[in-house]
Amino acid sequence: MARYKAAVVQAAAHPFDPMASAAKAAALIHEAAAAGARLAVFPEAFVGTYPKGASFGTPVGMRKPEGRRDFQRYHEGAIALDGPEVAAIAEATAETGLFVVIGVIERDGGTLYCTALFFDGAAGLVAKHRKLMPTGAERLIWGFGDGSTMPVLDTPLGKVGAVICWENYMPAMRMAMYAKGISIWCAPTADDRDGWLASMRHIALEGRTFVLSACQHITRAAYPAEYDCALGDDPDTVLMRGGSCIIGPLGDVLAGPDYAGETILYAEIDTEEVVRGKYDFDVTGHYARPDIFSLTVDERPKTCVVRTVED
Repeated sequence: MARYKAAVVQAAAHPFDPMASAAKAAALIHEAAAAGARLAVFPEAFVGTYPKGASFGTPVGMRKPEGRRDFQRYHEGAIALDGPEVAAIAEATAETGLFVVIGVIERDGGTLYCTALFFDGAAGLVAKHRKLMPTGAERLIWGFGDGSTMPVLDTPLGKVGAVICWENYMPAMRMAMYAKGISIWCAPTADDRDGWLASMRHIALEGRTFVLSACQHITRAAYPAEYDCALGDDPDTVLMRGGSCIIGPLGDVLAGPDYAGETILYAEIDTEEVVRGKYDFDVTGHYARPDIFSLTVDERPKTCVVRTVED
């Protein structure tokens, strides 16, 4: 049994300044901990920039030189997992004991990944999940994760996993996560549409899991003046309006959605509610029909170069 306060952080990052975003995350971790939270979820791409409205100069069939320069800048604003940004967040979790899930843009060679990082108090960075399927134009700038980074971590707070933005619409991925016994479903996102709440409530009901979704509330003013944004250059334009929420295992809205501005939302978590919810519906247990349906999940890491050497 675990009863505790959880938080979803709805805040604006510092686009193209990953260290400033990490410092802001560290301050918000301390704020959430001071309010009594033991777990906090941050939005998608909070460290490393969600490039809302950018096109990277790519009409069909061509790449413009200015788009390549935009990608170079974006690449330079991403983070390495052994860098100072991760160290700053790890320090904050060590000081507070908070378990934190946060979205970052991870740089690995020439490729960028939309990644969720898991920090466990004094243990620091304990796992990551790379987004399996970038959505729409995200495929121009982000690589594809593989099945090797789909962790569900067994913690005193419950079994914690992360599914990023529109991955939440992938039925097979949801089944794979349910089969791992996930009870704290973290959904960092950039989706601020009205329908997002319905999706989060559906997942909570389907998986009999707590769902914690965090989205930024950020305006055009947060981005550099020269940023190429299809939504215009009015500094007051809201590029992402939040909608963060916390949902209980029977689909009850415990906190949010909030569209008003930057905030931290809190809710009390009682992990025994997960078991009580599965009394009448366990999607990978007594409500499954393995005689009819089955799912194969390949969790092997995929690399393009495999080296073999003689002994």
